[in-house]
Amino acid sequence: MKKYLKYISAWSMLAMLLVSCSKFDEINSNPNATGQVTSGMLASNMILDITRTDIGTQKSFMQPFLLAKYVTWQEGQENYQYNRITRGDFSRLSLLRNVDPMIGYAETERLKNSYTALGHFIRAWQFFILTMQMGDIPYTETIKGETEGLVKPTYDTQKEVFLGILSELDQADALFELGENFAGDPIYNGNIDQWRRLVNSFALYVLINLYKKTDDTDLNVISRFREIVNNRPLMRNYEDNFALTYLDKDNQKYPWVNINSSNPFTIYPMLTANLINPLKAMGDRRLFYYAKPSVVKLAAGKDASDWDAYPAVEASASFNSLQTIHASKDFSDLNDRYADLFNAEPVGLFNYWDLQFILAEASVRTWISGDAGAYYDAGITASMQFLAHYTPDNEKYHHDMPLTDTYIQQYVKEHPLQGSSEQNIEQIITQKYLANFLQACDFNAWFENRRTGYPTFILNAATNLNDPTNTFPKRWLYPADELNYNGEHVSDAIQRQFGGNDHVNQEMWLLK
Repeated sequence: MKKYLKYISAWSMLAMLLVSCSKFDEINSNPNATGQVTSGMLASNMILDITRTDIGTQKSFMQPFLLAKYVTWQEGQENYQYNRITRGDFSRLSLLRNVDPMIGYAETERLKNSYTALGHFIRAWQFFILTMQMGDIPYTETIKGETEGLVKPTYDTQKEVFLGILSELDQADALFELGENFAGDPIYNGNIDQWRRLVNSFALYVLINLYKKTDDTDLNVISRFREIVNNRPLMRNYEDNFALTYLDKDNQKYPWVNINSSNPFTIYPMLTANLINPLKAMGDRRLFYYAKPSVVKLAAGKDASDWDAYPAVEASASFNSLQTIHASKDFSDLNDRYADLFNAEPVGLFNYWDLQFILAEASVRTWISGDAGAYYDAGITASMQFLAHYTPDNEKYHHDMPLTDTYIQQYVKEHPLQGSSEQNIEQIITQKYLANFLQACDFNAWFENRRTGYPTFILNAATNLNDPTNTFPKRWLYPADELNYNGEHVSDAIQRQFGGNDHVNQEMWLLK
């Protein structure tokens, strides 16, 4: 499928949908039904595209965590680990062609409301990721090649895109309220109440990213945020996570699984100081669920429950020096449960703890009147309870350092939100970072670092692949296909935003 948004025939689209949907047939297909395309089939195709495509291989699963400095990779010098960002692409917009057919196949008015709401959410989700990566993007005229012949869409400003995203999420909430449970949903089984909670919680995430735009009267960031918190349903616990649960079937297993030596990449990662050091400093037992102890430390007499059995590497260190450490075997690897278990844990793109940390940050910024400390504690608690729930009670997977209810209660009591407002923000983002190890796969942790500066990433000019080497990149470049096929409009966007220079170090509107 080409990255540039060209016309695709109806027959080609139908064939693609039937092949894609067949992979999750036990969830989405009735063996007694005909093979006719339905709203549920189209919905399933799009939901699975969002939740699976970006992590469809073991290595692609790890890419966001390399950029966000959770892990290093010893197969070769990885661009993301050393801050090299190149071109983005618009391929995630291709699935939006399926939104109108999905709505059109709805059999009742209430189902039409539900599928229309789902379409608004999917559009908002895809456009949000792209604008976060690149800045101004095609929005208003996108996916109109078949209906209106617009194969070269103009670029909307990033502000216009955010206004459109917020409007679509408002419409999604309102229409889900008027809808009914629907077919084809592998996440919430079509439960419209849970979809409303996701939609509104995600809207708060969109708004917190606009924290530098609170004076903009068109956006009304703070009033929008308050209205959602005060009047709309939000996620209640980790069972509301926007997460795909994995099964013991081909193409449906956890993305890092290594059953029958199916994952050749398990030998490459090492866990970094950005992840391990804060966990150690706070006596945080999530370390024992995330990591596997150094075999060298164990051979020297350390127990697997000893904090000192888990050395950390620096993500910005030279590749050669990291190779030396890797060869010595004195490093912390990924916990065995990730490779051993076909259903290690659901991978959430947006989770309940994300919502709680967003509410904590909004309270610190005085957008809402809730107790920031209570939200902060709830985020930590949910992350720990999630790990405890999905990890078998096996010493191999928690190294005899289990996340019991008593421990969790004591931890949040001993690590309260305290200090200045800026110190509070640092604590909140740090805890969000720790909670989202191998979660939030759409570069969320890197976006948070870009937005807030937390957690701090070391800038090593000797190893940094960004140009110049004394800066971190801020965005992806526009797709090459756009330059080739939609050159006039992408050039206008580059000129409008960056004075004609499409560079990774340029600041988009959102960051100014």
